[in-house]
Amino acid sequence: MTTSSIMKTRWMIQSLLIDLWLALLGFAGGLAVGAGFVAFITVLGVIPRLVQIARAQQHIRLFGSCAVAGALLGTYLSFTTAALEESVFLLAFWGLFHGIFNGMLAAGLTEVINVIPILSRRLGMQRHFLSLLMAIVFGKIAGSLFQWLVFVR
Repeated sequence: MTTSSIMKTRWMIQSLLIDLWLALLGFAGGLAVGAGFVAFITVLGVIPRLVQIARAQQHIRLFGSCAVAGALLGTYLSFTTAALEESVFLLAFWGLFHGIFNGMLAAGLTEVINVIPILSRRLGMQRHFLSLLMAIVFGKIAGSLFQWLVFVR
């Protein structure tokens, strides 16, 4: 073996080890984030509460399976390089499902932990509950506008 072939082999082995290390770190990070998300959903009881509100106790396994399938499909679509060229109507339908999911998650979170009423009581602002709610909304709007106008240019 020549020196150049030894160096090339060594470089290939180092490159393979680095790739394996990065794959392991990515997998571990994905497991940590996934476990955190599942723990978050489980501790808050979002899916059982959603089943209870929908009065669909007989379909509780279907709700859980849909949540897992949605997470897997979302992960796949996040990492794939394939572009989906679909009609505007299908994209609007897809966006509607995203909005429903985010809305249900937000509604489940606020219902389960009752953040705003607890916050208003702790701050002694029961009489100014509407003002507190509007401050949160306008703060979110101002933060989003600042983000888009200053950082995203």
